[in-house]
Amino acid sequence: MDFIKDLKTYQERKRELEAALGNPAVFGDQKKLKETNEEFQRISQIVERIDAYQQAENELAQAREMMQDPEMKEAAEEEVTRAEALLAELEAKISLALLPPDPMDKKDVIMEIRAGAGGDEAALFATHLFRMYARFAERHGWNVSISSQSQNDLGGLKEITFSIKGKNVYQSLKFESGVHRVQRIPETEKQGRIHTSTATVAVLPEIEAVEFELDPKDLKVETSTSQGAGGQSVNTTYSAIRMVHLPTGIEVRCQDERSQQQNRAKAMEIMRSRVFAYKEEKRRAERDEKRRDQIGTGERSEKIRTYNYPQSRVTDHRIHESWHNLMGIMDGDLAAVTEALRKAQRAQDLESAAKNL
Repeated sequence: MDFIKDLKTYQERKRELEAALGNPAVFGDQKKLKETNEEFQRISQIVERIDAYQQAENELAQAREMMQDPEMKEAAEEEVTRAEALLAELEAKISLALLPPDPMDKKDVIMEIRAGAGGDEAALFATHLFRMYARFAERHGWNVSISSQSQNDLGGLKEITFSIKGKNVYQSLKFESGVHRVQRIPETEKQGRIHTSTATVAVLPEIEAVEFELDPKDLKVETSTSQGAGGQSVNTTYSAIRMVHLPTGIEVRCQDERSQQQNRAKAMEIMRSRVFAYKEEKRRAERDEKRRDQIGTGERSEKIRTYNYPQSRVTDHRIHESWHNLMGIMDGDLAAVTEALRKAQRAQDLESAAKNL
């Protein structure tokens, strides 16, 4: 296999990284130390798996030689079957390890949920989606912080922006972007009819200033008093921030922090992530016209999932898979769904990599 030819290269890189980890210049730079250690772990895993593959190849060759001996043939056949299965398993694991990691996977995220079609029922569904992600974050030990929210008169969320911080948050939630659809009987429905409502979800990796810088001249910033449900002012200080990125027209509002300075910092954080995502999306679209066929394009016009309450079923339309524990999922038991999406993406990446060999 080609990856065996590259073993020496990986071994040399492992030694370089091991030496770097003992370098005081690297050891004293926490960011550099973290990056170096992560690459060392990844390369070490590749080397270990290739070593195991070579060992399995040797065992297979020995087993095939043993088959020439009539007295050893039956035992040798079993060993050949075992070694061939192990080789196939190791080859798949090596191919997966060789896929370049998504640099965004380790990022914290900024999420936006907006009520879509369906009026008050859509706002209630948006509220339930926010609770689902908050409970999912809680199960992982992640921290959730609301940046801004707008409610209707019944207490449903018209829109909400919040951040989730923790380990590998974007890796778990990056496929949640798109249109989510709910089918259920609203509490206000007198005749028992099932209604269909929607909400849109956007998931943005949180981008640091050192990674992507915004030109202050491109930003328009306004202050106002914070607004509550129905639009009434809830304080008398001008702490709420409205920020507009003039080149793109992207707008951010932030009012949930206590001070204007805190809201300004939070608004800048959200704006940086939104503008970065906008530019990345534009770049990807220009580079790859076939991107619509990929899982998790994040286009909001794309209906990605349906939550069917009468049948207690959640269906993800991108991978054509359903789960029949809707109430558990809405309570944050989302791991099976996110892992299925990650698995489908890995399979697609492996297929693409194989075509490019």
